[in-house]
Amino acid sequence: MKKKLTIDVCFSPSLYPVYHRDDCIVVVIDILRATSAMCTAFHNGVEKMIPVASLEEAAEYKKQGFLVGAERNGIALEGFDFGNSPYSYMTDKIKGQTIVISTTNGTQAIEVARNASQVVIGAFTNITALCAWLSEQNKNIILLCSGWKNKFNLEDTLFAGAVSQRLLKNSKFNYGDAALSVSFLYQQAETNPYKFIRNSSHAERLAALGLKHDIKYCLALDKTDIIPVLEGKYLVKLS
Repeated sequence: MKKKLTIDVCFSPSLYPVYHRDDCIVVVIDILRATSAMCTAFHNGVEKMIPVASLEEAAEYKKQGFLVGAERNGIALEGFDFGNSPYSYMTDKIKGQTIVISTTNGTQAIEVARNASQVVIGAFTNITALCAWLSEQNKNIILLCSGWKNKFNLEDTLFAGAVSQRLLKNSKFNYGDAALSVSFLYQQAETNPYKFIRNSSHAERLAALGLKHDIKYCLALDKTDIIPVLEGKYLVKLS
């Protein structure tokens, strides 16, 4: 009998070394808001993105003339062109451009996973296209939640549950306990994800900054069918 592939969930970048396998596809998840913003940027015509972990790297790219998005603790930083709100990337200014981005959590997760067999970007805004593509692959899958400063967060976990629930329908996959448990969690939230997470720590943090509209957008399904994928230092559209 052919051995089944595995889907598992890593709740924090700090736990990633425990889950890493050379043959895995890693789906990086930062729902509020980095991966949602990345998907939005590609949907609105960006050519490439360069995710960097540190603000020092971001500033160096800015000096070289790149458009740069930089955010820490939910706040867009002065001296850069964007933060990590998806709405920042709904502009003709980005069409055909290579944009650098550095965020509190999402770009850190990309950094720790970059040596995986393949790294792709997941968000509710591209979930159907992502799940369809994952179902066609013949590799183990790790759903990597960016969390909040290496701590568990609810929104990334909820998305991992949504993906796990959809992929449960494919009999070629086995599920780790984490993937199975988050699929049950998503069942509780599926009818109203916004209500489910509105009291979570990061949702409250963004709401306090007047960003409730960002939260609602980031929970919306299927705004795009584009899947960003990491190739070297660049994120590009999966072909």
